Amino acid sequence: MTYCAIDFGTSNSAVAVPDSDGGTRLVALEGSQPTMPTAVFYAVDLDSTHPPELHYGRAALAAYVDGFDGRLMRSMKSVLGSPLVTQDTDIGAGHRVKYQDVIAAFLRRLKAQAESQLGAPVRRAVLGRPVFFVDEDAARDAAAQAALEAAARSVGFEELQFQYEPIAAALDHERGAQREELVLVADIGGGTSDFSLVRVGPGRGERLQRQDDILASHGVHVAGTDFDRRIELLAVLPSCGFRGQGPGGREVPSKVYFDLATWHLINTVYTAPRVAELRGMRDFYADLVQHRRLMKVVQQHLGHALGTLAEGAKIDVAHSGHARIDLSLLEPGLASELDETQALQALDADLQRIADAAVETVRRAGVAPAEVDALYFTGGSTGLKPLTDRIAAAFPAARSVRGERFASVAQGLGLHAARCFGAAQ
Repeated sequence: MTYCAIDFGTSNSAVAVPDSDGGTRLVALEGSQPTMPTAVFYAVDLDSTHPPELHYGRAALAAYVDGFDGRLMRSMKSVLGSPLVTQDTDIGAGHRVKYQDVIAAFLRRLKAQAESQLGAPVRRAVLGRPVFFVDEDAARDAAAQAALEAAARSVGFEELQFQYEPIAAALDHERGAQREELVLVADIGGGTSDFSLVRVGPGRGERLQRQDDILASHGVHVAGTDFDRRIELLAVLPSCGFRGQGPGGREVPSKVYFDLATWHLINTVYTAPRVAELRGMRDFYADLVQHRRLMKVVQQHLGHALGTLAEGAKIDVAHSGHARIDLSLLEPGLASELDETQALQALDADLQRIADAAVETVRRAGVAPAEVDALYFTGGSTGLKPLTDRIAAAFPAARSVRGERFASVAQGLGLHAARCFGAAQ
């Protein structure tokens, strides 16, 4: 009987399984992609009583962006430990679903993908978990793990182990450790920046219980999607009137722009009452071209496309120090320029909050920054060099180690699963 390891992430998930040479490998979850957005879309037919059709990952996001009837569920992990997990919610056309069942549906999909590639049933698994599902509430934290375990067992996992995500991330680094070290694991994704100070060493790798090796954990709800929002407001949405002026010199109302720059609020701008309200604001704009572009965005549902342009500009600036943002979807020939200085000014407060959280993590462990031996970076947003440079500057004696940005936790969980289950294969 084989096994798998599941990184059930807030933004993205990944699965590792044993390979033929005794190691582990990542499962292709969508096409050749080894990671999948943690998202489920319940597509409903408003004219039928048929049960909803489920879409997962990128297909779920695409169905939502394309405006299909139904309900997108993201960040399901965040309801663990809250009363919401046992409650149900409306998904349209009179259908309701429990949040716990949404989590189970997503885990079932991950399990099915693992079984498809292994060609065998998978009934044993290691699941990752944060150090704290719920801060400073041991009872709710235990309830969160119990809810995740119940969801996993409901889809056919019979034997389960849990491992802390920062330990999993550090396992890859630990394989090459020649001595005991203090490693600050920086896991910075789309929604949160999480830090854990972890003790690793060659004598610790075979221990299955590693909680006492996590000396402190801390984090902030600032990460990649916040960066994208800042860039969009700075370099994309001014073309549509953000920070523009009206005939009397007053700034035009800004709420619509903040909604357009916030992923989960974009579709609220497309409702008929909201579109009518925005159309009636034409006289608020001194530059009617800006209002015309705004109306094109809401009438043609271009909000997510603009967000994608902002994310691309962020990446371009990180790689080359400059971005030319093609805005021809708003108007032929329209473009915006963004350089590194402008981007860093827009992101400065967010970057500093994240760096401060790293320092606070070490302080909570009673450790001086100079005592940290290594920084282990994982998560998609650690591809932003100014961010990792700022964190590294606070720990001058530590060397920087880069894990697989999107899958190092899953790979580490796979190593742990091999130790838990490998001998029983």
